[in-house]
Amino acid sequence: MNKREILLIGLNHKTAPVEVREKVAFSQQMLRSALTHFDTTHPRGRLEHVCEGVIISTCNRLEVYSLVTDSVLAQERIVQFLGRSTNTALSEFSESLYVKQNETAINHLLNVASGLDSMVLGEPQILGQITDAYECALSQDAVGTIMSGLFRKAIYTGKRARTETTISINPSSISSVAANLAENLLGNLSDHKILLIGSGMMAEIAVKSLVQHGVQQIIVANRTYERAAELAEKWNGKAINFQQLPEALKTADIVISSTGAPHTILSKAMLRRATAERTDRPIFLIDIAVPRDIDSDVTELPNVHLYDIDDLQQQLDDNLEERQAVIPLVTDIIDQEQNAFLGWLNSLDVVSTIVDLREDMERVRQGEMAWLGKKLDVDHETEALISAMTQRLVNKILHNPIVNLKRKAAHGDSAGYASMARDLFGLQALADTEFTDLPPMPYKNNGHKNGVCNRENNIEHKQH
Repeated sequence: MNKREILLIGLNHKTAPVEVREKVAFSQQMLRSALTHFDTTHPRGRLEHVCEGVIISTCNRLEVYSLVTDSVLAQERIVQFLGRSTNTALSEFSESLYVKQNETAINHLLNVASGLDSMVLGEPQILGQITDAYECALSQDAVGTIMSGLFRKAIYTGKRARTETTISINPSSISSVAANLAENLLGNLSDHKILLIGSGMMAEIAVKSLVQHGVQQIIVANRTYERAAELAEKWNGKAINFQQLPEALKTADIVISSTGAPHTILSKAMLRRATAERTDRPIFLIDIAVPRDIDSDVTELPNVHLYDIDDLQQQLDDNLEERQAVIPLVTDIIDQEQNAFLGWLNSLDVVSTIVDLREDMERVRQGEMAWLGKKLDVDHETEALISAMTQRLVNKILHNPIVNLKRKAAHGDSAGYASMARDLFGLQALADTEFTDLPPMPYKNNGHKNGVCNRENNIEHKQH
């Protein structure tokens, strides 16, 4: 019997610079396609040695959580799969990968959900991103009982961390950091013009932060003009389409770009033409997209200053000390929920065995009742009494074995004892079961209901 393990393979802002992260970032379409290789309803089409999977792809991380039957071979298949899916050579990202298994992988996900592994400590967006990743995997039939249980537990843990501690009190988002940087660069922003490229959640957060910093002149550019107009109207700004970008660049003082485009939006040639009419006035470009929206070569032009998402990390964050103080409280919550999940996980072997054992005994009882019915001519009342008596007899016989199996599960010894019980009673091998009849993992919804495959809490654009 192959023991199933939880495997995490990933990279994040701590192990890979944005130049690497953008190469293996998944767009919405790519993510849906990739998850078909984890489809639990079509075993032949899924990755070898992989039973279930969830992919989290954000500006700061790419992580694949999976349930596997052979961690060594599955790791090899998943790494190769990431390279194929993103058309990236393994040599370009493999050294940035980290691999975690079982309890270490579980603990990592709970830390991520609680905001302890984010670039901005306690930032709230990651919980929505994890929820999106899980719901996307659900929509593609990529998860079963165990991955569902794990991600539901992670979402619940993240919610507890934010409601029971102050870990997320006034955390700076990348967008708000971008706004702070703009003020640091130009001083009073009330007389400066801001060009915002993209209109997703991150763009909206950026606009809100800029308005709070005194910005009054806002231009919003988006591939879909209606969406740009919607956001511009909300903040008394002006909407333009992408064809009008060259003209807008001539007058903008700060450009913040956050689109979901797979290619650069602003090129060196475009900036050269724009700056030629700006005399000596500088332009500050803040790129918070992954993949990046702005060609890094633009910094070769005079008076052009570019900051990407990694540069912004240096600007974080004025209230960090207050949130760092509650890390032990969050860690306690993580430990509690991890222990609860491990207890539930350990019970799966015995729960499945108990269900199969009861079903097997019931088949035996029903067979004997049918045999007795042919031998005796009894009325319905007597037949009901005999049936009740045999049910009580089966329950009494199974009581001690079931109690002992549950006790072993509570101490982490479930797999061996479940296997022994199956062998003793002649039940189907556990490796052949899919745990489809097991009870669901207890879960409290965190209020996230969109149910779509959003890579960064944003249907149209990628976000941090």
